[in-house]
Amino acid sequence: MKKLALAVAIVSVLSACATDDPNQRAKNAAIIGAVAGAVIGHAVENDKGGLLVGAAVGAAAGAGIGHYMDKQQQEMEAALAEEQANHDIEVQRLQDESLKIDISSEISFDFGSASLKPAFMPTLQKVSDILIRYPRTVIHVVGHTDSVGSEEYNMTLSRHRSQSVVNYFVLQGISQSRLVTVGRGETEPRATNETEAGRQLNRRVEIYVKPVIEGQESQAYETPQNI
Repeated sequence: MKKLALAVAIVSVLSACATDDPNQRAKNAAIIGAVAGAVIGHAVENDKGGLLVGAAVGAAAGAGIGHYMDKQQQEMEAALAEEQANHDIEVQRLQDESLKIDISSEISFDFGSASLKPAFMPTLQKVSDILIRYPRTVIHVVGHTDSVGSEEYNMTLSRHRSQSVVNYFVLQGISQSRLVTVGRGETEPRATNETEAGRQLNRRVEIYVKPVIEGQESQAYETPQNI
């Protein structure tokens, strides 16, 4: 509480300061963000070794996690029933109670592009609406590609695609502290890259919705691999 009071005091002083520096507002915002992250946030490393600092999103008691994720899964499957019927999206429940949403790049991105297709926006809006209603989760957006092109190009493309999805979520009001962006390039294929059908399966975005469990908060920020 003392640290929180100190943070509030610092934020208040910075907000009240008058200055002729045209960049001072941006500087203040950076300082405020750092103070807030240090006081109410936590820092953990993701699978790429990057440091993640996020405000506490609220943890759920372990005993209630199953029910919490059950309700979220039911809403997600109901909202995405048409997309699942068309095999554009697949919703799975994992052993750790997380939800995994597989999204085909055929409906989300043009070949070689990281710009979201306009026709994909309504689907992402459905996902966003549900994620907002269940804030005790961390959302990992993982981009994948086929093996066409260089490894470096594919890694960059996969990161840009996952970032495009994250940017959309932020615009819909999902807190940045709940979002993790990961690019895997061509390193985790689902099928052979020797056929067009296989390459199509490999071009995808995966969304992992991991519950924040009381006493195990840092685990929510660990992005799954090879699932």
